[in-house]
Amino acid sequence: MSDTTATTESKSTTGGTDSSKSGSAVALKDASKSVAPAGERGKTSIADQVVAKIAGIATREINGVYDVGGATERMVGKVREVIPGTGTSTTQGINVEVGERQAAVDVSIVADYGVAIHQLAAAIRRNVITSIEQMTGLEVTEVNVTVHDIHFGDEDDDSSDTPRVQ
Repeated sequence: MSDTTATTESKSTTGGTDSSKSGSAVALKDASKSVAPAGERGKTSIADQVVAKIAGIATREINGVYDVGGATERMVGKVREVIPGTGTSTTQGINVEVGERQAAVDVSIVADYGVAIHQLAAAIRRNVITSIEQMTGLEVTEVNVTVHDIHFGDEDDDSSDTPRVQ
């Protein structure tokens, strides 16, 4: 409501019939004082879900992350992939707390075997912090990374039809 009032006031002030140049300059100065900056014309709220999705996507972008989430979350994710009309959840394995100006993130992952876990965690932190801060303007106070498991490349071959014993 104050936006409409401020806009109306500035139009009526600048729309006067004073033909002197000094009168117009004063009217323009007064109009600019009554209009609030864009950042003060409303409130932006960012849902926890939005921050969690940004963190999930930023985590998956890092090489060396095999999957996101603990064992239970990954199992539910596999079931979700099979059901038609659903897909992988981008927030799987991500927990966030969002305040008015700050956010804290917990990330659970499965790392690829052979990756330096401390470097992987640092890369995840860096990417998550950068993504959230650039996209939301929130300050990220912490990103906690939990590695639940290591994935070996040959684990996917266990489902082959070749019997182990003949």
